[in-house]
Amino acid sequence: MPPRNRPRPDRSPVPVPRPFSVALPPWLTHALRAQRGPVPWNAVVRGALAAGPLLLAAVLVGQESIGVMAALGAMLAGINDRPGSRRTAVHRIGVPGLAGAAGLVVGTYAGEGLGAVPLTLILTVLGLLAGAVSAVGPVSSGAGTQLLVAAAIGAGMPLPEPGWQRALFFLAGAGWLIVLRLVLPTPGALAHDFRFDGERVAVADVYDAIAELLAAAGGEQAGARRAALTAALDHAQDALAGPRLRRYASSSAERRLRAQYAAALPLAEAATALAWAGDALPARTAEGPRRLAVAVRTGEPCGPLPAPARSVPGLRALDDALLHAAETFDRGGKKPGSMHIDGKNAADKHGAALHSNTGTNPLDRGARQTAHKGPRLRPFRAKPLLRTVTGAGGREYGFRVALCYGASAAVAQALHHVHWYWLPATAVFLVKPDLGPLVSRVLNRAAGTVLGALVFAGFAAVLPRPEGLVALVAISGALIPVATRHFAAQTAVVTVLVLALVMVGGEPEASWSRIGETLLACAIVLIVGHLPAPGQRGGNVKARLTSATDAAHAYLTHVLSGADDRAARWALRREAYRKLAEARAAIDRAAAELPTLARHTEGTDEVAATLERLVDTTTACAVHLDDTGRLTPRHTERLATLLDELVEQRERAGLADPPADLLSA
Repeated sequence: MPPRNRPRPDRSPVPVPRPFSVALPPWLTHALRAQRGPVPWNAVVRGALAAGPLLLAAVLVGQESIGVMAALGAMLAGINDRPGSRRTAVHRIGVPGLAGAAGLVVGTYAGEGLGAVPLTLILTVLGLLAGAVSAVGPVSSGAGTQLLVAAAIGAGMPLPEPGWQRALFFLAGAGWLIVLRLVLPTPGALAHDFRFDGERVAVADVYDAIAELLAAAGGEQAGARRAALTAALDHAQDALAGPRLRRYASSSAERRLRAQYAAALPLAEAATALAWAGDALPARTAEGPRRLAVAVRTGEPCGPLPAPARSVPGLRALDDALLHAAETFDRGGKKPGSMHIDGKNAADKHGAALHSNTGTNPLDRGARQTAHKGPRLRPFRAKPLLRTVTGAGGREYGFRVALCYGASAAVAQALHHVHWYWLPATAVFLVKPDLGPLVSRVLNRAAGTVLGALVFAGFAAVLPRPEGLVALVAISGALIPVATRHFAAQTAVVTVLVLALVMVGGEPEASWSRIGETLLACAIVLIVGHLPAPGQRGGNVKARLTSATDAAHAYLTHVLSGADDRAARWALRREAYRKLAEARAAIDRAAAELPTLARHTEGTDEVAATLERLVDTTTACAVHLDDTGRLTPRHTERLATLLDELVEQRERAGLADPPADLLSA
């Protein structure tokens, strides 16, 4: 028998040596990051049919310079050809196209009638204006970019046509892509009204995002799923609220999609409140939104929907929203009056009162108002737009763009290079903050240009002219929608296309000069981007955080006031989450800058996170007030804690105090 005091063997796990790993800095990891997703084959087809055929037609009639301008307009339009509805695409492509045409006119006549010094001053002022306007949003940013790129091309590219003709052919190229966007159907969309395939996909994605959030409730992925729901709602809102000649929907298909979008809003509200509660939900809870997503995509009735247990206010709100959504889908289906939930007719459910007096309950009334007036909170107004342009973000961005654009134009003209317009045009793309952090843009631009120039030099040595170059333009146009996932890939494809256009226009092969001027533009933008600037650095981030705080304040005030206007509440909630998403995107880009720039926005991510929790809590309060008419101590204590945290974090981040009435809420 062994002695009792014998030492026991050490059974603790033996540490396994980890493989050697290096943590890359944020500015480098961002440069290596690429978007993922399925290949947008419809956009690829449009790209192949845009610049290439236009250039071919011009070559066949002996007007190569006209074809170069039209192909250039189609190429820049293709960069802005993103997923979404047709109506939104007209706005996203058309507004930058008009700005580019205006830039061609200004640049051409300024380049013909002014010397180097006054021309540089004109371009610098133009950069200040375009940069400030770019702070408004993505479409304005695209318009500012095309304005400056086209102005540089108009001033420096030797073409026989006058400025107004260049602008017309440029517009024709952008307009041709818009025609392709409107006419060509999306594969698989011919079974329905293909005019609204973008809206249909966007609304279906909202229901899928709601289901994912419900499935993630109580888990670690709940926050990410809520952010994904915000992105889906933003996309659907943009798709349905695109530019129109008439204020209200003009077809039954569009009215049905608007009603389905409006029916998703109370579902999203209930799902957010359930995720805020932090309790895991049964799997069947997410089944209803998933079936609604399928119904949107197929156009068929949604069929029976599993009803959640009505044990807590969030589940009761979800059940009521499902009842309303099922009735909305049933009215747009092929078998009116046949909607069931778990095998029972909706009128026999506990929610019979919800539907027995259609139009008089707050949920149904709010959904009808939202579907009728559209998803936007407020119409376009000039005064808020002017405040954005002249605010901290607009001033900071305008100053950087003007300095980079003007300096690159001056250096390019001093070098007396035949392609001097490439230098300021490259600087415009490099100085755009919505394309990523500064160093990431510079690295990707340099790598993409070198790769594109080398690829073109190889093709130019073996391809027949001009038919081989025209084919290269068509192939490059088809690759642009795929290449937009990474800035370096996009730069490489655009470099090949531009060099081919230059050679078709009669100028000599210019791969090596393209590389040299790109590297020079990278150096200019890096130097200017890190120079001390007048005013406060990080102005764009702080301006967007202020806007998000104001939107959260308006939403919280409305909920605590006890107002029963659901349409206004949903619109305020959408505005708050949209502003927060914009602020979060700007913060993430700023955090990936070099430390000398990133330090100016330190602490802003904590402010954004607190604001997100505040808006989530406000949504939970709204759902609870609808159910019981009063808040629990958990809700009030959570609101008070978040408001106190918001004050402290804003002070640490160097932001102004939030509105006084927000703190007293």
